[in-house]
Amino acid sequence: MTSVLYDVPGPRAIRRNRILAVLTVIVVLAVVGFVVYRFAATGQFTADKWRLFTYPLVWENVWAATLRTLSAFGAAAVLSIVLGLVLSIGRVSVHAWIRVPVMLFTELFRAVPVLILMMIMYYGLPPLGVTFVTPFVAVVTGLTLYNGSVLAEVFRAGIESLPKGQTEAGYAIGMRKSAVMLYIQYPQAVRAMLPVIISQLVVVLKDTALGFIVTFQELLYLAKFYGAQVTFGSPIIPSTIVFGTIYILLCLALSGVAKWVEIRTRRSPRIARQIKAIPAVPGVGVGGAGVID
Repeated sequence: MTSVLYDVPGPRAIRRNRILAVLTVIVVLAVVGFVVYRFAATGQFTADKWRLFTYPLVWENVWAATLRTLSAFGAAAVLSIVLGLVLSIGRVSVHAWIRVPVMLFTELFRAVPVLILMMIMYYGLPPLGVTFVTPFVAVVTGLTLYNGSVLAEVFRAGIESLPKGQTEAGYAIGMRKSAVMLYIQYPQAVRAMLPVIISQLVVVLKDTALGFIVTFQELLYLAKFYGAQVTFGSPIIPSTIVFGTIYILLCLALSGVAKWVEIRTRRSPRIARQIKAIPAVPGVGVGGAGVID
């Protein structure tokens, strides 16, 4: 089959693409080789620089920091999704007195950087008499407000991308607005926007590193602490390599889980059962009307 958006490359294009690919690989290998050479020339691979990471207590602290990072990510991810769903309901409301305040709230917290939100929570609220804000609370709250606002727009975009006929078909068979949103709009919107949602959750995981500003002892906080140990020659580069690898593994694990969820929800038996449970109306075919694909 042919496509109007793609032309099969000819012999000259194939030869040109191969040359460009080889040149790209050579440039990348040259850059990586130069970086490794400079690391070796400055003694970053010597035993003295890495001796810090041979102590079991150090790895116990790394494990504890990893758990704190994951706990902050888990709490912020769940709360961000919940907040995004709630705000998206308000964003698609037909009532202006609901839609406009929700829109202002969403735009406000989308515009404020996460780091400023964390600093306001941790350094700005205690002088006002709010004393229950711990570093963990400040990190989770900042991440939730920002990413919840972003996810609200993601859910809204997913709902508005659905064909109007699906919503109209739901109303035609007697479904209420809440039922239309629960059984028709949101299941399809979430599945359609799942890659964007997962990408935003990866951002939540990486933004937990900003918690070191408010003394939250997560991975980056520990990386800076160990990298500044003069006794071990200030192993900044080894510390960066170790903790950067941990962040990469965590993000890859999250992406793997997301891919598994996407495959599992692609053909959901639960949605099929919901379609069968919808009462039939003479003259209106659920499948033909396209309520749920």
